Amino acid sequence: MDVLIVGAGISGIGAAHHLQKKCPNRTFTILERRENMGGTWDLFRYPGIRSDSDMYTLGYSFYPWRAPKSIADGPSILEYVQDTAREFGIDEKIQYGLHVKRASWCSETSRWTVEAEVDGSGEVRRFDCSFLFMCSGYYNYDAGYTPEFEGLADYEGRVVHPQFWTPDIEYRGKRVVVIGSGATAVTLVPELAKQAEHVTMLQRSPTYVISAPGSDPMAAWLRERVPANLAYHLVRWKNILLGIALFNYCKRKPEAAKRLILKAVEKHLSPGYDVKTHFNPRYNPWDQRMCLVPDADLFESINSGKSSVVTDRIESFTKKGIRLQSGTELEADLVVTATGLDLQLVGGLEVIVDGERVDPAQSLTYKSMMFSDIPNLALSFGYTNASWTLKCDITCDYVTRLLNYMQKKGYTECRPRVVDNDVEVESMLNLSSGYIQRSADRFPKQGTKAPWRLYQNYVLDKLTIALSRIQDPSLEFGRPRR
Repeated sequence: MDVLIVGAGISGIGAAHHLQKKCPNRTFTILERRENMGGTWDLFRYPGIRSDSDMYTLGYSFYPWRAPKSIADGPSILEYVQDTAREFGIDEKIQYGLHVKRASWCSETSRWTVEAEVDGSGEVRRFDCSFLFMCSGYYNYDAGYTPEFEGLADYEGRVVHPQFWTPDIEYRGKRVVVIGSGATAVTLVPELAKQAEHVTMLQRSPTYVISAPGSDPMAAWLRERVPANLAYHLVRWKNILLGIALFNYCKRKPEAAKRLILKAVEKHLSPGYDVKTHFNPRYNPWDQRMCLVPDADLFESINSGKSSVVTDRIESFTKKGIRLQSGTELEADLVVTATGLDLQLVGGLEVIVDGERVDPAQSLTYKSMMFSDIPNLALSFGYTNASWTLKCDITCDYVTRLLNYMQKKGYTECRPRVVDNDVEVESMLNLSSGYIQRSADRFPKQGTKAPWRLYQNYVLDKLTIALSRIQDPSLEFGRPRR
């Protein structure tokens, strides 16, 4: 085949659509490790699973989101991805149960040989392609992150990581402690509290939490007055620009932004609530990703008394629960460790170029999608400060233009090269979150100059990537040696 897409999640389905629309004479196949498409939205099954981005920007540019909720639940997002694949015939291009392990490049033929293991059986299938498009997300499906807790073996209740939630986990009428303060924790707490006796969100330090309407008022107004597609794109651009404006405001005036966020939290909570202790982080807004809650559901759950927030450090587990450094013991029948993800680049793929193993983490990212000195390989990697799909859409458009350019010129190889000696190296991921910092050495670096710099800005990326020429001194083209 011409192109091999790895991953049938929201990124892979989007990549397939771009390919078949803009490169109709190119053949492609999608390899998916699991038995279903959907990626994140099929893997995570914990109660209340939802997006922390609005669906007008997380949704595809080519297939409008039509449901009334703008902050959607996981099953609805999964159905949307599946509908998209069926609508464009992409579901017929997916091969399931194939875990891609190794990719070997041969410069003599300008081809990749990709090895995939069949459903954990040990059987290996090999695929041959000229371009490899990695759409496998950014975290390890086999393991979440859970710190080492002293005394955990003594605890008589059940401990579960949200990534591995199963239907048999019982929380109705139970005392539940959710460890964590990120997007997963603020999603779980109000949902579990609907049936649990009480839910405690135990956090070592607070996170910025902002509330947004579960349904976009502007979208509802526009749908009654203009065609659905036009309404979708108008709301999409409104949310894109508002997101960029909020991010820039937080970076330029962090103290003022912090005051506005905390003032909004105070309005949602009962008078006298200790906002300073539980919702006032030590870092500035957008030094870490913010948590979005629809219709203030977390705050309403706290106000009702069904849930509470405790800010303290864990000393050890006990037989009945968790002892904190303050001396308090939280009794719990169930402990949920919403303590983060284990990040992983290109699905843990082993990359070999002309017989030599190479580590993408030692490279620079070219336009945040390709790796220096690695030919014919692109990575679909979304934004850290906006909807994932926005950046993937730009990446897919560029890859199709690159493939068409190569075909027109008769090239079979494209390889990013660092030709500017003045380019300095920085971390690719610029958030201070614990899960980011723990995994920083597993990811490639960015440069201080274009085309090696990441802007984390949709409008800038549209100008510098989507509208840029393919010809570039930093992109070396070639033909097979034989």
